[in-house]
Amino acid sequence: MDEILAMMAAAPEAPYEVVVGTDSQIYADEVDYVSAIVVHRVGRGGRYFWRREKDERPQSLRERIYREAWLSYETAEELIRALKDRGVSGFQLEIHVDIGRNGRTRDLVEEVVGMILGVGYRVRTKPEAYAASAVADRYT
Repeated sequence: MDEILAMMAAAPEAPYEVVVGTDSQIYADEVDYVSAIVVHRVGRGGRYFWRREKDERPQSLRERIYREAWLSYETAEELIRALKDRGVSGFQLEIHVDIGRNGRTRDLVEEVVGMILGVGYRVRTKPEAYAASAVADRYT
C-alpha cells in the first residue's frame, strides 16, 4: 500500500487507473490463484503487485472462473478500503476477468460479467483483460 501511495503522491495531478485481475492454474489436487493489482498512471506507465493463494481443486471450470472473479472482487474491495482510509480517492477501478468470447469460457462471459457489474465495478474480458490474462498469468 505504501508503494502505491508513493507512486500516486509523486504525480497527484495525473489520472490513474487501478485494475485488478486474477488467473489460476491447476496442479494435481490443488489450484494456484494469483491476483494482480495494476496501478496505471495514464500516459506514463505503471506498476503491478501480486499475491498468491492456494486452494482445493475446484469441481468444474465454472467454479474455478467464479473463484477467480470473486478473488478479484475481494482484492478490489480491500484495496479501495485501504486507499480510502488513507484519504485517496478519485481513480477508476476495474476488474479484469480471464474469460472471453472464444475458448472454453465463452459460455460464462455473460454471467461473470453480470456478477461483476452487479457489485458495482467496470469489467473487461479477453483480449482487453490484461491484469488477469497477462500480469497474473505470468505468476501462475
